[in-house]
Amino acid sequence: MTGIIKALGLVFGDIGTSPIYTLTVAFLILEPTSENVLGVLSLVFWTLIILPTLQYNVLAMSLSIRGEGGTIVLSEIFKSLAKSNKAKSLVALLAFVGVSFLMGDGVITPAISILSAVEGLSFIHGFEGISQTTIVLVAIVIAVVLFIFQKNGTEKVAFAFGPIMFIWFVSLFILGMISILSNPVVLKAVNPYYAVNFLLHNGWKGYLTLGEVILCTTGAEAMYADMGHLGSKPIRKAWTMVFFSLIINYFGQGAFILNNPQVKNILFELALNVLHSFYVPFLVLSLLATVIASQAMISGMFSIVYQGITTRILPMLKIDYTSRELKSQIYIGSINWLLLIAVIFIMINFKSSSNLAAAYGFAVTTDMCITGIILLSIFFLKRNYIAVLAAIIVTVVDFIYFSSTLYKIPAGGYLSIMLGLFPFFTILIYTQGQKRLYRYMMFMPADEFIIKFERVYKTSPRIPGTAIFFIRDTDKISPYIIETMFYHGIIYEDNIFLSVFIRPDPFGVTGYFKDDLCLGIRVFQIEMGYMEFVNIEEILRHNGIEERTIFYGLEDIIAKGPWKFFAFLKRITPTFISFFRLPPRKLHGVFTRLEM
Repeated sequence: MTGIIKALGLVFGDIGTSPIYTLTVAFLILEPTSENVLGVLSLVFWTLIILPTLQYNVLAMSLSIRGEGGTIVLSEIFKSLAKSNKAKSLVALLAFVGVSFLMGDGVITPAISILSAVEGLSFIHGFEGISQTTIVLVAIVIAVVLFIFQKNGTEKVAFAFGPIMFIWFVSLFILGMISILSNPVVLKAVNPYYAVNFLLHNGWKGYLTLGEVILCTTGAEAMYADMGHLGSKPIRKAWTMVFFSLIINYFGQGAFILNNPQVKNILFELALNVLHSFYVPFLVLSLLATVIASQAMISGMFSIVYQGITTRILPMLKIDYTSRELKSQIYIGSINWLLLIAVIFIMINFKSSSNLAAAYGFAVTTDMCITGIILLSIFFLKRNYIAVLAAIIVTVVDFIYFSSTLYKIPAGGYLSIMLGLFPFFTILIYTQGQKRLYRYMMFMPADEFIIKFERVYKTSPRIPGTAIFFIRDTDKISPYIIETMFYHGIIYEDNIFLSVFIRPDPFGVTGYFKDDLCLGIRVFQIEMGYMEFVNIEEILRHNGIEERTIFYGLEDIIAKGPWKFFAFLKRITPTFISFFRLPPRKLHGVFTRLEM
């Protein structure tokens, strides 16, 4: 039960707050007739069955690396099964697109969640005439407080997230059940006939409605992405509770629409009608739920960026660790403030949750399509043909929903594309720039280096103590090491070449000595999973290494054309040394000038 409660707070905040706006925006373009209400409810029901349940809860969560999930994990699983390098490159590119759109979606989620909850103020007695400008300002203040709070870490208050979301889901269930009792005809929507009939009779308008219905699944990918934090079992059990709470509430909203066709803001008017005396506590609860949903997305963004840094697809960024007990509790200041600026801009630009819904959904369906394609490819390579059939179904549904959100591009969807393109191009330029930089560096072959080093080591005076040199590959010796030892004559009695190898699986850290390169040079390697948060100093001490100084290479890049952006990224981002939190007093950076 503890795991289930934790999952409610960590995983289901986003999808759990979707009832605030999903049906409200769907019926902005539909007449509240019985056929339309039953049709939309049937679409919501079967969408929640096929996408969050079948795609993520059943198919995706059956695939993991040491219990860890996410788009990058799916990409790594595919690479381990595929033989074609072209297929591996294509799936890696798709994973980059998926991660990028997920990051773009991370900006929209706090904006629409907080705005939609604050809009409930207009139903409190005395606040009926509250202006949209005031609502936006209140939402901005909440967002600013939320983002400022990030640097302190969420460890102290995270224990309350699960219980608050538990109360939220119970409230949704009670509201929905009371409303259903007033008009139980809505339960007929479980029959898929009503969904098919709705689409056939509404034609183009029904097809466009799919772009609003998909909002009921926003945040579904968190089930898979956060699997490594809690394990699959508590998430799956929590989803059973969440699913029934959501379905009962959506059906209750449908019954309320049938009884009150003039309704505008469905959930809050339903709460005001059913629980009039408890409306203000319910509104406060909804605000807390949307803040928790936003918090989960922000923490998820930090984790995604950290994965990108450790797998070397994103540049190094300054990372602060906000908890001594939980290594996963991190804070990335640059990402935090960029997110806040983007969220404020979106709130000011779109002004209301219904307007913002026009931008929401496109990024979600794009990521779902990519997940579906990779799932289908993996199960095909595994020759699990039952899973292949299920993956075909969910991928087809993904693409239907994706195509239905294309109309949103000129109405605001362009924003999610722009938000997604920035990290996507950053990833592309950084990864290709790193490869190009590596080609331009004047490495010395290991055999040639050993001959030269042995001669210098025997004839030159040696500095007492141990020096550590960071190196990527002992077959090719970095220019900064050649410059330090042979041009500056800095030779220590004990020289250790240290390499940090990122494994394709998420967890596990080992440090060990390899065979000595030659007399005077030892080789030490640290292997770490891409989700690990390592303390190199601790590993060195554990292996008996007491270094006097640590040398590392820096590149001074003179670039032309598109590589200017890569050079700019390298210049403004911290070095990998700061990423590993090594003692500054021992560090010596050696510059090498390169032209690209």
